[in-house]
Amino acid sequence: MIFAGVILSGFFLAFLVAPLFKVLGKAAPWVISLFPFSQLLFFLMLWTNRPHATGELVACTQWVPGAGVDLCFLIDGLSMVFMVLISGIGGCVFLYSKDYLHDDPHLDRFYSYLLVFMSAMLGLVAADNVISLYVFWELTSISSFLLIGFHPDTPEARRAALQALLVTNLGGLAMLAGLVILAEAGDSYYFSELIQRGDVIRAHPHYSAALLLLLTGAFTKSAQMPFHMWLPNAMVAPTPVSAYLHSAAMVKGGIYLVARISPIFGGTALWFGALTIVGGITFVIAAVLGLAQRDVKRMLAYSTISVLGMLMAVLGIGNEKAVQGAMVYLFAHALYKSTLFMTGGAIDHAAGTRDLTRLGGLGRMLPLVAGAGILAAFSKSGVPPTVGLIGKELIYEAGLHAHSAQKVIVAGALFGNMFLAAVAWAAGIRPFVGRLQSPEAPHALKPMMWFAPLVLGVLGVALGWAPEIVEKTFLHAAANTVSGHPVPMDLALWHGFNTAVLLSILTLAGGGLLFWVRHRWRRFAEARPWVGPDILYDRLLSVLKGIARLSTRLLQSGYLRQYMILVWAVSAGMVSWMLFDAAPLSWPAFAPVLPHLHEWVIGSVMMAAAVFAIATTQRLVSILALGVIGFGVTLFFVLYSAPDLAITQFLVETFSVILFVLVLYRLPELKDRSPVATRVRDALVALAVGAVMTLLVLGSPSVQYYPKISEYFAQVAVSAAHGHNIVNVILVDFRVMDTLGEITVLAVAAIGVYSLWRREDA
Repeated sequence: MIFAGVILSGFFLAFLVAPLFKVLGKAAPWVISLFPFSQLLFFLMLWTNRPHATGELVACTQWVPGAGVDLCFLIDGLSMVFMVLISGIGGCVFLYSKDYLHDDPHLDRFYSYLLVFMSAMLGLVAADNVISLYVFWELTSISSFLLIGFHPDTPEARRAALQALLVTNLGGLAMLAGLVILAEAGDSYYFSELIQRGDVIRAHPHYSAALLLLLTGAFTKSAQMPFHMWLPNAMVAPTPVSAYLHSAAMVKGGIYLVARISPIFGGTALWFGALTIVGGITFVIAAVLGLAQRDVKRMLAYSTISVLGMLMAVLGIGNEKAVQGAMVYLFAHALYKSTLFMTGGAIDHAAGTRDLTRLGGLGRMLPLVAGAGILAAFSKSGVPPTVGLIGKELIYEAGLHAHSAQKVIVAGALFGNMFLAAVAWAAGIRPFVGRLQSPEAPHALKPMMWFAPLVLGVLGVALGWAPEIVEKTFLHAAANTVSGHPVPMDLALWHGFNTAVLLSILTLAGGGLLFWVRHRWRRFAEARPWVGPDILYDRLLSVLKGIARLSTRLLQSGYLRQYMILVWAVSAGMVSWMLFDAAPLSWPAFAPVLPHLHEWVIGSVMMAAAVFAIATTQRLVSILALGVIGFGVTLFFVLYSAPDLAITQFLVETFSVILFVLVLYRLPELKDRSPVATRVRDALVALAVGAVMTLLVLGSPSVQYYPKISEYFAQVAVSAAHGHNIVNVILVDFRVMDTLGEITVLAVAAIGVYSLWRREDA
């Protein structure tokens, strides 16, 4: 319960942010920023003291017991990596936001959104129950929508927020279907149990459907092509959002899902093909597009998409080096990419632009920001001694040991990494070197705008010198979790000269060449704009809006008669299908006993009144005819020994007739009749509804799901309710709420009649 409280406490703190700002003023951001760091400390202490026999902890409490949904949290190496990144980088982003948005009047609201997102992301990566994972998954999409559209006065922010929400939510729905199929195939709704049943699930006939649906959700969340368009557009969000959601947290949700289900689905041809093809294409194309950008954040956004594609492809390869490389590079990417986003935001703050063609020489004015950016660029490009180099060489080794298509994988990895290295130098180094160039005089920055990125940049280098710190703490355990079995791991900067080292050298050389010709590549790309899924999204959204307008015109016409026709026609059709296709009804044989004469008379009068109500052109006469039908029903209740129902029906019909008369007698006579086609349509609908209801009544006695309760009422009427009239006992005691409802209806009708009567007298 303590662990669950720590995970969920951010939701409660989000509601207290506004009062904290009112009470503490400018000190509130400092207090709030302590929260993610305290979570980080708690997670590390909990993991350090874990039971070494199992290597995991499970905290579980009932959430929706009726639906079998429990709020269970699984703590293993994989979830631990993500929790450390979410809370640790989250704390740095909280501090950075304090100074980046210091003059924003809605800073308290921004912190509330960040807290909701952070808690949702922690719940996602720790969830053991598949349904609770989906709930947290959607909460990250909703909070991301709020953060991307934090400045709703700009059309670009509104469009980007809506696009991110629609794309990720549609993928989330597909993922939900895949999770349900997975749970049914594995006969469990808990990942901790499903992982043990991988062989059964892989042999299940719905294995392919479950995998493809789950990957659809992962691809949309992690911006894989062709679902990538929302991420570059989301760069209209404030820089802290980009540094947190779009580098370290939200976009890693799809990577987490793929890593979590890897022991269940991994090792099959479909798994390998889907992930390596989609991830590989995304990796290469996004890296190429990234180098063509002018805007620092858009360049970093495309490089993020590229790295996410690389991680997808590496998880698809699935060998030991691939799993190790994925975990190490995931950790390294979160450090250097959040740093680069923060340095980009600092440049924008100080120089007034993010256009790389208008920036240069800022290192003399912003030396600490420059230091952070250069360190992050080294880690991104794979310059020793950074943790990024270790992860990149492991990924090269994974490609070299792939069970098929090794040459294609290695060539693609080399080509994509060259472009990523060029992007790293363009975004992280070029703005700070050379001749001073900016559209306005750079000014000094507040402390947290250089301190937060510098801490993360230094960590990327320090952990490169001593990678065994994170290896022994959680990266090794994460690799074991993803593999589904223990794998050896020995992280170090130098294992001797080998093919991976040679590929790293070629990466830096190729990256340097691409950096040198980047302006030519940018001009070439700008002359041939990328026409991709973003335009397709706009067109599909226009089609969706057109369908919505059409359905609104058809279903929301504003005419009550059309609503009634639609409701009754659909109801009659659905009940008819149930009667003749699905329901096990047996139609009763009619007894040869003919109705009595008085029954014939009453029925004939009711039918004649119904025809007269339709044919007359006078509203009052039509109302009286309807009253005759109601009083005829009352007589049938009397004849068949239901006096209580007869009294109720009589009173309701009396009040209804009086009420209609008082309302409608001033209206003009009906002079314009509906067209013949309309009346024929209405007649067919009415006859269909009447016929269906008749058949339903005739067939319903043959279906009995529960024992009859009439005998129970007869037995306990005297002993329990002290009444000999069983009908009265049922109405007054056993079904007292029904009777209360009938009395309420009568009272309302009586009040309405009285009010109209008083108005007429006045």
